[in-house]
Amino acid sequence: MKTLIKIQDLATSFGSHSIHDGVNLKVHEHEIYAILGESGSGKSVLMKEIIMLLKPNRGTITVLGKDLANISFKDAQALRRDWGVLFQFGALFSSLTIAQNIELQLKEFTSISSALRAELVYSKLHLVGLDAQVADLYPSELSGGMIKRASLARALAMEPKLLFLDEPTSGLDPIGARKFDALIVKLRDLLGITVVMITHDLDSIFSIVDSMAVLADKKVVAEGSLEKVLDSKHPFVEAFFKNDYSKERFGEKIKEVQEVKNV
Repeated sequence: MKTLIKIQDLATSFGSHSIHDGVNLKVHEHEIYAILGESGSGKSVLMKEIIMLLKPNRGTITVLGKDLANISFKDAQALRRDWGVLFQFGALFSSLTIAQNIELQLKEFTSISSALRAELVYSKLHLVGLDAQVADLYPSELSGGMIKRASLARALAMEPKLLFLDEPTSGLDPIGARKFDALIVKLRDLLGITVVMITHDLDSIFSIVDSMAVLADKKVVAEGSLEKVLDSKHPFVEAFFKNDYSKERFGEKIKEVQEVKNV
C-alpha cells in the first residue's frame, strides 16, 4: 500500500529531557492507525511534530511525499489543507458559533461565497450526525459528545486526505464511544481518508484499528497489525494487552488472533 507518513530515526528532547530517541514508523493509505503508549511516552508530541506544531531535534518526517524538515512556507500551507485535526478536548473557539468554527478554514483558504460556505457547514454537520440547528449554538451549549462531533466536522471542512484524532473517545460514555468509533470507520470508508489516532481505548484498538505503533523506551517497540503487536514480548505491550482486564474483556479476540497466526 502507498505510504502517506514515514518517520525515520526521530529524536525529540526538551532541554535535557529526552522524549524520543530513534522513532520509526509508517502509515499507509486508508488505514486507521493508532499510536499507543503510556503517559509521558511522547504520543501527543509525536502527533504535533507530524502536523508541524513542533520540530524534532533529529530525524525525518515525510507526509504526503513532503519532507517536513525542508518544506517551503507555500508547500507547508498547502499540506495543512490536506489534513484535519481533532484535538482531545475539541479546541473549539468559545466565542464563535459552531458554524463559525467550522467555516474558519474555508474563509482562510478558499474564496467561495458565504452561501456556499453555509451549505458546506450544514453538510459537514450532517456527515458527523449533528442536526442543522447546532450550527447557531456556542460550544458551551453542547454536550461533550456533541463537541467531539462538531470538532470533527471542523476537521473535515477542507475535505482532507489525512485525519488526526487525539484521544477521540476520551470523556465519552461507553455507548457514545462506540458510536464515535463507528463514525470514524464510516468516514474512512465514505471519504477514502487515512486516520491517525492517539488512543488508550482498548475497544477502539480491538475493533476499528488496522495498524498501530506502540511507543515505549523513547522508540516504537512494536508496529503493525494487532497480530504482529501481540507477538511482542516488550513489558509494556505485555502489560497493556495481557493484563487481567484485557484478558477478561478481549480474551476471545486475542485467542482468535493467535489461532489465525498459528494456522
